[in-house]
Amino acid sequence: MNELKNFCKLLADESGKIIKQYYRTDYRVEIKSDETPVTIADKRSEELIREMIMKEFPDHGILGEEFGEYNPSSEYKWILDPIDGTKSFISGVPLFGTLIALIHNNEPIIGVINHPVLGECLIGDNIATELNDIKVTVRKCEDLSSALLLASDHLMVAKYRSKSGFDNLLSRVKLYRTWGDCYGYSLLASGFADIMIDPIMSKWDLAALIPVVKGAGGTITDYYGNNPMEGNSIVASNTKLHGQVLTILNQ
Repeated sequence: MNELKNFCKLLADESGKIIKQYYRTDYRVEIKSDETPVTIADKRSEELIREMIMKEFPDHGILGEEFGEYNPSSEYKWILDPIDGTKSFISGVPLFGTLIALIHNNEPIIGVINHPVLGECLIGDNIATELNDIKVTVRKCEDLSSALLLASDHLMVAKYRSKSGFDNLLSRVKLYRTWGDCYGYSLLASGFADIMIDPIMSKWDLAALIPVVKGAGGTITDYYGNNPMEGNSIVASNTKLHGQVLTILNQ
């Protein structure tokens, strides 16, 4: 496992170098068929990660946001989002990150959240999570009235989930901030936030988050308490709060 984690660190480091070359520079933004933006930094960083994986593990599968799926029937699969938060990247906001997950039989066993501009890299294996080689854990908040809630976009909550449930949760927590994309999960796993919600996600958005949150002692499910790999949403928190959060969201 340590060798795999070291390889993951190398993937994060090398792809981060490419991303930083383009950050806050003049480049062309393309709009994909799903109306989301993509840049040369997204494409070049995913290309590099794919090349490194295929050289080291030629029989592993790969699923990436920008270049689709390779060897889909493999027992081991890498799931990649080269820049989670492309809109932040385009806007010069440094809170975007690279997501790298290694999956074994559809269960994530290693997850990486790398924030190249911030110089912060979290690696989790469901048992422990480290931020720049230092172990981190979720915060021991025991009551919603003391909790910091994060969500990527409350408008998306209203579109895809129960707005009344989310509004009810907002009324019960201490603070609410919209630090979205993967940065919210980094804050949660590092002990700076208590709840993170994403109402709609793709596999490359969520796979890497699972080992990171679990390794930090947190609980992560879909919006209904099920295996997030089988769904398209995320609710993450410490174990104490999780059941309460799910109940309120689904009222």
